[in-house]
Amino acid sequence: MGAILLAPIKGFIQAAQIIVFLFIIGGAFNIIQTTGAISASVQKMAFFFSSKKHLQKFFIPVTMFLFSLGGTLFGMCEETMPFVLIFIPLALSLGYDSLVGTAIPFLGAAAGFAGAIFNPFTVGIAQGIAELPMYSGMEYRSFVWILSTVFMTAFVMRYASKIKANPKLSPVYEIDQERKHSLHLDNSSQISFTIYHKLVLIAFALAMILLVYGVLKYHWYINEIAALFLGLGIISGLVGKLNLTEITDSLKAGAKDMMGVALIIACAKAILVVATDGKILDVMLYSLASVITHFHKIIAAQSMFVTQGIINFFVHSGSGQAALTMPVMAPLADVIGISRQTAVLAFV
Repeated sequence: MGAILLAPIKGFIQAAQIIVFLFIIGGAFNIIQTTGAISASVQKMAFFFSSKKHLQKFFIPVTMFLFSLGGTLFGMCEETMPFVLIFIPLALSLGYDSLVGTAIPFLGAAAGFAGAIFNPFTVGIAQGIAELPMYSGMEYRSFVWILSTVFMTAFVMRYASKIKANPKLSPVYEIDQERKHSLHLDNSSQISFTIYHKLVLIAFALAMILLVYGVLKYHWYINEIAALFLGLGIISGLVGKLNLTEITDSLKAGAKDMMGVALIIACAKAILVVATDGKILDVMLYSLASVITHFHKIIAAQSMFVTQGIINFFVHSGSGQAALTMPVMAPLADVIGISRQTAVLAFV
């Protein structure tokens, strides 16, 4: 009983990195929001797209393709969280709902992550453990990437068109009405786009360029990205003409908004703590592996895929799952008589 009660505490500790990341991202973007730069720029973009109706149909596919490209090339996943805070108000201003604004970066990156043509955190680690040439088999993964990106984009566009036709069909309709008011996205309130807003957006654009460069060149991860956004938040507040008290208050308010998400992450991590401490994962992995050896090659390959899906429920890290499962799955592929590349694909 004590171990179960301790699990959420351990989960919070183990997830501390991502939780702190969320707090900083939430705080930094709330500072930017307080400057008025987001509302002003979103209103500007909304006016641009509304005045050029023929371009609206390209908004979702183009942006989702860019996020998918990030997911497949350098494993963009958690890095999309900051963009959600930009795309939600933009989606609302274009007549969609918050789910569309969330889906564009998240599902776009997820489609790319699934294809994983050059993802160093999944394919790179898995092929290294399986002793395969780095990024080999990319032709098939490229096909999967195209397929997943097209499917995800079509799915989001279909939902978006339904919501645009009848906004009340959205499950978050009431919440979005309040959000539109708080973000000043209603047509009656026009926000002037000042030089200070432009400076904040320039700082944001430079930070995004630095983010991509840091991830690709120096393999930045959560700590470095969090530091980048903390700096972005402070600089944005200063150039946006906020005083130090307003900057700190905005930082605290933004972090506070992320508390609910942080608790969910801690509880989810607690599941992994129980599964690991109770040796449930080890027993599950080796039990499933022993069953797979009795199957036909085709069925065995599909069973590997199902097994990886089950393990993924407990292990949310791509690199962590590769390190846990591939030392078992790679030699298991040899025993069954299928290629190690197939074992890697089952993991990816």
